[in-house]
Amino acid sequence: MTTALDRDAVVRYEPRGAARDLFRARESEVFMAGPAGTGKSLACLFRLHLTALHNPDMRGLIFRKTAVSLGSTTLVTWEKKVISDVLARGIVSWFGGSSREAPGYRYSNGAKIDVAGMDKPAKIMSAEYDLVFGDEATELTLDDWESVGTRLRNGKLSWQQQMGACNPSTPTHWIKQRCDQGAARMLVSRHIDNPAYVHTDGTLTDVGRAYLAKLDALTGVRKLRLRDGTWAAAEGLIYPEFDETVHLVDPFPIPKEWTRWITVDFGFTNPFVMQWWAEDPDGRLFLYREIYHTRRLVEEHAKQALRLVRYCVRGCGSKVPGHDFHDCDDCEKGWLEPQPRDVICDHDAEDRATLEKHLGLSTSPANKKVSPGIQAVESRLKPAGDGRPRFFLVRGALVERDKALDEAKKPCSTEEEITGYVWAVKPGGTAPEVPLKENDHGMDAGRYMVAERDMGGEPRVRWL
Repeated sequence: MTTALDRDAVVRYEPRGAARDLFRARESEVFMAGPAGTGKSLACLFRLHLTALHNPDMRGLIFRKTAVSLGSTTLVTWEKKVISDVLARGIVSWFGGSSREAPGYRYSNGAKIDVAGMDKPAKIMSAEYDLVFGDEATELTLDDWESVGTRLRNGKLSWQQQMGACNPSTPTHWIKQRCDQGAARMLVSRHIDNPAYVHTDGTLTDVGRAYLAKLDALTGVRKLRLRDGTWAAAEGLIYPEFDETVHLVDPFPIPKEWTRWITVDFGFTNPFVMQWWAEDPDGRLFLYREIYHTRRLVEEHAKQALRLVRYCVRGCGSKVPGHDFHDCDDCEKGWLEPQPRDVICDHDAEDRATLEKHLGLSTSPANKKVSPGIQAVESRLKPAGDGRPRFFLVRGALVERDKALDEAKKPCSTEEEITGYVWAVKPGGTAPEVPLKENDHGMDAGRYMVAERDMGGEPRVRWL
């Protein structure tokens, strides 16, 4: 598709398959679902852009579960691959937002496309739209989706529509159920739909061959979802009680009186995991911050951790440009939150000593008994006497996505591990006894936390 919209704007885009169907769809709710790398998000973004260029005063919206994830992923694609030309020519400009309006992109014809995370939805919930796009829609709750849907009443188009793009999740996910029940239309996107990966004759491009090789190397439920595009549940799932609508909660202000903990699972080639937990007065545990990264030294992780929790109480008075109080022995430092009651670690003595040296905190060895630990986590996932579980993951807890893990299509956080954490099946298909030792690093650190509270830690041998 090459469209000359005026003497300045030229848009080149080749929609195929499901992407072509999307441009013709007029249903009120449409989801682009399929394997990783099929161009789902790009199709939705181009549709928004072309609609805005052709329709003066039209109003659109790009949103994700969190504003941070939107800015670091979707909007990068939007600016580099969709609107780079019109940005350079001044046909589209960035608007930083105001007390009444959400930030977004303003077109010279009066069209607007706002951007927002559902963690901060106030401004978009007072606006009206014609066409909206929710990226990584499986992260959204049904309430998020339906709330945005109430804003489709701007009336500048003869039709209003909600678009979503996603990789498949579990068969019970609300998106799959909504489409199966006829409340929304699902367009199934395939790799052949992506011109960057597949030629028109069906052969792979060099880039496509390399990308699909990564997907082919996946195993288990991640391969089913990201390579094959199947809405699949993991066979032999260790925590079938885990329910994203229950155990995955939005960020919230954590009271300072809640006890804090840190758990650590060491790694270098495999991910190093550091988790921050908050325990409420009723003993519920909330994972609210997480470092999950490969190819970094323990010393580097410790320094990153301190940068997340410390502030300068009193500076040393240095006039050196770029002076960093974190690296200055003369600056007085304080904590932005309560210090952890304990730092519970994997048993590697050398790594523990290094962590203590650079973190400035003592550590304790974790209770690493696997089977009792798994049973303890299972118990916490089930509703307690008050009807609520006692184990939660906070959305957006991840501090930084590991690009290498992302490119390898491996989990980048505990949240992404848990729905693929399965039992190892013995040869001959006999009953499993131990977890599969793959993509389990956040699961191990989480188990250390539960074991500490519910089973008691290992005998206390502290490194001082």
